[in-house]
Amino acid sequence: MTDEVGFERRALRVSGGSPSAILGVGGYRPRRVVGNAEVCARIDSSEEWIEQRSGIRERRFADASETLPVMSAAAAGKALAHAGVRAAEIDLVLVASMSNLVQTPPLATRLAHELGARGAAGVDLSAACAGFCHALALASDAVRAGSARHVLVVGAERMTDIVEPGDRSIAFLFADGAGAVVVGPAAVEAIGPVVRRAFGAYGDALRMDGGWTDPAPDRPWMRMDGRRVFRWAMDDVAPAARTMLDLAGVDPGELDALVPHQANLRITELLAERLGTSRAVLSRDVVVSGNTSAASIPLALEALYAQGLVASGDTALLVGFGAGLNFAGQTVLLP
Repeated sequence: MTDEVGFERRALRVSGGSPSAILGVGGYRPRRVVGNAEVCARIDSSEEWIEQRSGIRERRFADASETLPVMSAAAAGKALAHAGVRAAEIDLVLVASMSNLVQTPPLATRLAHELGARGAAGVDLSAACAGFCHALALASDAVRAGSARHVLVVGAERMTDIVEPGDRSIAFLFADGAGAVVVGPAAVEAIGPVVRRAFGAYGDALRMDGGWTDPAPDRPWMRMDGRRVFRWAMDDVAPAARTMLDLAGVDPGELDALVPHQANLRITELLAERLGTSRAVLSRDVVVSGNTSAASIPLALEALYAQGLVASGDTALLVGFGAGLNFAGQTVLLP
């Protein structure tokens, strides 16, 4: 595969700079599959309630050997192979994660070293479930501006490290995994304008214990007001998703794939309904992967490829949203 990937069918509407594109996609799913029955053994719930509430039937939990660097490297290796790009050609590594318990050194620098990307810079981002789309926008900007030729973008999470196992409100939702893409130059624009916004006034709806106002606990856990997050997703994220399409010049009725953050199946299906993307393939990876935060969108993309549901040149809308509260998203042409 050459560096400049062509998309003969269409080009997205973007102004200024050199064209950028996603060149390859990869993912890593932990070996251990955890069904709803196992989750119910720790919380006061039922398998039927979990599936009705979230759409989730199973998820993956990482074991001690499946660390964030290990999962990130596995996902990145697949993305590099798909792109036909060598690790030595990567100029910048961006890793989005909200569950990295080691704040320094950055996970991105460790990953660059493990991959053999000796000439790359490494930067970590913490934007929760919107982190991947924020990182993808930064990668696209770097390529378009000429400050990097190839950028590796990774979303990696071990949510089981920060979600209290007995928390009935969210323990059934979250899971582990890593996904990655390689961003580089293209013949036409293939990553549309990013639409992003922060809603800090709603920050306590999805937070860690010991946040801005809470006293710091011995072991911080993530907490979520699911109803508030759901309303925000419908009231603010859904209209912004339409703007992501409009800015890229893509009609909702012509979209090929809708790949939102896999928060829960109800949000995913209502988002598609409100956008009117009737012909688009809708990612429902949450059913078998759970909510993997920053890893969910690249993992969902990889699953669509594996199932033969998307093809090179297809348009896909990526929408990340979550803690902060904040969202980010863009329309892309698939590699």
